[in-house]
Amino acid sequence: MEKKKFQIPHTYVIIFGVILFAALLTVFVPLGKYETTEVTYTVNGSESTRTVIDPDSFQYVLDENGNKVTRVAPLFGTEDFGGQGILNYVFEGMTVGDKWGTAVGIIAFILVVGGAFGIVLRTGAIDAGIMRIITILNGKEILLIPILTILFSLGGAVFGMGEEAIPFVMILVPMFIAMGYDAIVGIMCSYVATQIGFGTSWQNPFGLAVAQGIAGVPVMSGAWFRIPLWIFFTGLTIVFTMRYAKKIKKNPRLSVAYESDMAYRNEFSDDSKKELPFTLGHKLVIVTIALTIVWTIWGVVVKGYYIPEIASQFFVMGLVSGIIGVVFKLNGMKVNDIAKSFDKGAADLLGAALCVGMAQGIIIILGGTSATDGTVLNTILYSISNAMKSLPPVLSAWFMYVFQSVFNFFVVSGSGQAALTMPIMAPLSDLVGVQRQVAVLAYQLGDAFTNFIVPTSGCLLGALAAARLDWGNWAKFQIKFQGLLVLFASIAVILAVMIGFS
Repeated sequence: MEKKKFQIPHTYVIIFGVILFAALLTVFVPLGKYETTEVTYTVNGSESTRTVIDPDSFQYVLDENGNKVTRVAPLFGTEDFGGQGILNYVFEGMTVGDKWGTAVGIIAFILVVGGAFGIVLRTGAIDAGIMRIITILNGKEILLIPILTILFSLGGAVFGMGEEAIPFVMILVPMFIAMGYDAIVGIMCSYVATQIGFGTSWQNPFGLAVAQGIAGVPVMSGAWFRIPLWIFFTGLTIVFTMRYAKKIKKNPRLSVAYESDMAYRNEFSDDSKKELPFTLGHKLVIVTIALTIVWTIWGVVVKGYYIPEIASQFFVMGLVSGIIGVVFKLNGMKVNDIAKSFDKGAADLLGAALCVGMAQGIIIILGGTSATDGTVLNTILYSISNAMKSLPPVLSAWFMYVFQSVFNFFVVSGSGQAALTMPIMAPLSDLVGVQRQVAVLAYQLGDAFTNFIVPTSGCLLGALAAARLDWGNWAKFQIKFQGLLVLFASIAVILAVMIGFS
């Protein structure tokens, strides 16, 4: 009798399990809240103000008899729970936020980008371009791994690239599969690389600058320590990915993405694909994609573009590509094919969009991320920070890193996590004899390095959906890399304490 293999649960199942665990926490953990205050800091010569919590203002929510209050999450939404409950977490999670982020904005971004690339893929330009690249590289395809990893890591370090990596996954994944690798290599060289850069950045205005501003540390300081960290961790990612890629090239069946990659693999194993002509129309579509990338980088760096603008830029890319496809009759395209391929592209990423909403449901069950409302999350934050006060400096700093890593499961936004945790971690570092710059470093590493493993990250789920890869299989691969990151990030934090990094 054949032994059954353990099947990794679907992403929906995993998230629902976490929802139930969060609901269980509401039974035992009392509600707590903070008061807020304003902090002002300077970034690139301009003054920024942010509302943060007052670390000394925590208080439990008490009833009329002075007892701590718990608020058990109901099965269905009730008025005293904000109309939200365990079994309506999907709808409530999907309607959180606005177009600038959280659930609504990220869901819309994923669907629009998916639709735009559906049009691009319909033209056949990506397939033809990939085959041309393979011909040009002539067996040296592995050199793309260090080049792409460095570029995407720089994007994360310099301007906080994250969501912008999702469209690139749609291009790089089929390219690496056609070269004999798998979807994982494409994600490692793009989305993962951006988060490596984000976590070791010396100038990122969205995470590092916010955390340093709140902590009262000179904004954009400490580059002398962070730049070597960026070099080391980017190099580590390159070596790890190249070793893995070589192994998969020898035996593709070793990949956890082997089954999900099958459609791509079959497509590129077709002999007719190897003889695809790279026509003028195909070249114009590729030029359109390249110009969109340049336009996006310019918009983010110079104009501060974010989710709404970037989504519009990629929609324009899809529209222009579709028009080129019709004019040059690429793959026999007609006008209606533009609409049909947009629909199909968006549908391919619908699962990721649903996961983003489901993941937000976890935060809803815990009461949300508002510091001034009574929530379970506030109590957890207070309890853990209190527990660190009695520890020696090195252990305190390391636990700050571990705490930030775990807290990122609940608050994936880098600036949002900084606003909630840094007002507590900064003065706590003073009490335990750790430099505030070290507390910022612990936040940086803990926040970014878990962005490509936590199932609550909308960006991660979008990237995985673009690669047609389930979170469970991705996590199975990622666990080894996460172990390396935890080890070396811990060493980095401990070293920072020992040299008095300030």
